[in-house]
Amino acid sequence: MNVLFESKNGTGYLTINRPDKLNALNIDTINELKETFLKVEQDKTIKCVIVTGSGEKAFVAGADIEYMQKLTPNEALKFARLGQETLHLMEVSNKPYIACVNGYALGGGFEVALSCDIIFAQVNAKFGFPEVSLGILPGFGGTQNLSRLAGKLIAKELIFSAKMIDAAKAKELGIVNEIYQTREELLSAAKELAVQIQKNAPLAVGFAKRAIVDGFGLSKEDGLRYEASLFGVVFSSVDAKEGLSAFVEKRKPNYTGG
Repeated sequence: MNVLFESKNGTGYLTINRPDKLNALNIDTINELKETFLKVEQDKTIKCVIVTGSGEKAFVAGADIEYMQKLTPNEALKFARLGQETLHLMEVSNKPYIACVNGYALGGGFEVALSCDIIFAQVNAKFGFPEVSLGILPGFGGTQNLSRLAGKLIAKELIFSAKMIDAAKAKELGIVNEIYQTREELLSAAKELAVQIQKNAPLAVGFAKRAIVDGFGLSKEDGLRYEASLFGVVFSSVDAKEGLSAFVEKRKPNYTGG
């Protein structure tokens, strides 16, 4: 299995598992990721997902170059679209995804992290898009997601130069949320955040994600209108009634996701 997945107490743990290839994304791995993301959506017990890489060296060191070398232009187009569609499943999910970057996150690996909602990094993490040094360009959403997260100037600098940056620089640029010294601290922090997220109403968390992600490309006026519409819809939920009542009654809410 190139992708390992388990769920415990409402949190999904996804590990990209090709340590001998630094977890590089080949076609089989991408298909396994897609299958896993679809299963996560169907499992109502999973409220949050933590994504990391196997081994000590890499989160995901990129796409599989040996595989890509053999692609025709039409096959390359299909490969890019498959990668985009697969990673986009994390973005359109109402469940938060937390990336735990435990080493190299290059090319496709950087794109996996950028498709997550929150990025935690180990101090030894390295980020970059080396594609142009290989005669190609990022194809799994990197040009779009990095420019939206860090701005067009930063995206152009990193993509055009193909240089790597460390975790500290990534945090300075607003790409990384937090940095941790060890893998154990990294995963522990992600688990702690996942537990904190799960204390809240899942429908409200999902709607809040939609307001942020979908509203980003809108004008502020349209974004505010979209936010207000979601605010109105969520008021029809059982969880909204429960949460507001619990606050007034000074007790802990019991959210069911309805």
